[in-house]
Amino acid sequence: MRRQTSRTETTDEQNIVPDRTKSLLEIKFYAATDIGRQRDHNEDNYLVDPRLSLFVVADGMGGHAAGEVASQIAVHAVCKTVRDNADVIERHRDQADSGTARQEILGVLEHAIQSASAEVFRRAQEDSDKRGMGTTCSCLLLVGNRGFIAHVGDSRIYLLRQSQVHQITEDHSLLNELVRRGKLKREEIEGSPYAKYKNAVTRAIGAYETVEADTFDFEVLPGDQFLLCSDGLHAYLKERDVKEILGGTDITESPKDFIALANSGGGHDNITAVVVRVESSDPGQSTALISELANKVSVLKGMPLFKHLTYKEVIRVLNLTSVLEVGAGETIFREREPGEELFVILSGRVRVHKDNVALTVIGKGAHFGEMALVDRATRSASTTAEEPTRLLALRRRDFYEILRKESPLAVKLLWSFVQVLTERLRKTTAELSAGRAEQQASSSSIPGEDEFQP
Repeated sequence: MRRQTSRTETTDEQNIVPDRTKSLLEIKFYAATDIGRQRDHNEDNYLVDPRLSLFVVADGMGGHAAGEVASQIAVHAVCKTVRDNADVIERHRDQADSGTARQEILGVLEHAIQSASAEVFRRAQEDSDKRGMGTTCSCLLLVGNRGFIAHVGDSRIYLLRQSQVHQITEDHSLLNELVRRGKLKREEIEGSPYAKYKNAVTRAIGAYETVEADTFDFEVLPGDQFLLCSDGLHAYLKERDVKEILGGTDITESPKDFIALANSGGGHDNITAVVVRVESSDPGQSTALISELANKVSVLKGMPLFKHLTYKEVIRVLNLTSVLEVGAGETIFREREPGEELFVILSGRVRVHKDNVALTVIGKGAHFGEMALVDRATRSASTTAEEPTRLLALRRRDFYEILRKESPLAVKLLWSFVQVLTERLRKTTAELSAGRAEQQASSSSIPGEDEFQP
């Protein structure tokens, strides 16, 4: 375990995930924290537990050094809870991508956040000098071939994947909430009256006994790199900075480079950076995993229903899907059967037919059965694999669950769904109009009754 709070302290270690794991991933990490140029003490804390592959960053708030106390309590409480539940993690390490494993591991992280909030709150109530103290907390737990995140506040976790930078946590801040609701544009923040509220968070560990945390999981690929940081760093970060600093072949100095970047910009706050790199001992496996996920993301992003989603949101949808292998000639579903799944073709071809009459043949990137997500009507046609075919399946109940839990994502999905249905209605209307026009033209060319009389 490593925790740092003094002016500039670093931790450079690496952890080899045991050979029993399915993905044989090697995890390297480097970390540093700095007081910055305008503060007289460091309220940031970070913690790394190599045995658990757990990484935590916390940015405290509160007077009389209470922020430092809050962040210190939080990182230790999170680590203790995860350690106390290490049996759950070990039980699922080889199959961390199963539905049961993902739910149980996310449950451990949720419990860890709640335990931390309760402990910080309790300590604040016991000491009047520390009343109102709180902290952000961003956690990354790597288990097998999956990453698990729990997040509260405005610290951040970034992912660098295949030269693309993705911010995979959402700031719980007043400014971000205004931007998300369309009340303020991000580029307008500096000149707006709201600029003075840059440090105002809408959620914090310890402000109350319990707190709502964002928790989610995703597939980890060889070559993935993560940056966990406090707002004292990301206030100065641009996407190209993350790409340039993490993208080098030697990342041992990356945390110090990030700190130097923030200090050169003014160092208005404490600065903490934890860098994690995932590598694989099996190059063939790495290529296959990367290709598979890239194909899934590409196919989903190419669909009208999902084209407006961010990378993170696409990954959230992918987490709800399952892969179905169908042999040539096999039936996927039959006409008039109950339906509850949307299917997306990853590879192969599918024939759509009705009453034994072929309607169309569709291939990679196409989707079918989407009406099952919004109604409980029976299938209007049958589908059969023309050749060995791989499908992504999304069930109605999982679709509803993400609509219930993810309001911004739900708005995008429902709006896209309306657009898809509107386009389909327009197409149908146009085809009917064309059919009527053709029928009228045909009718007008038929000779009148008197023309047949002798």
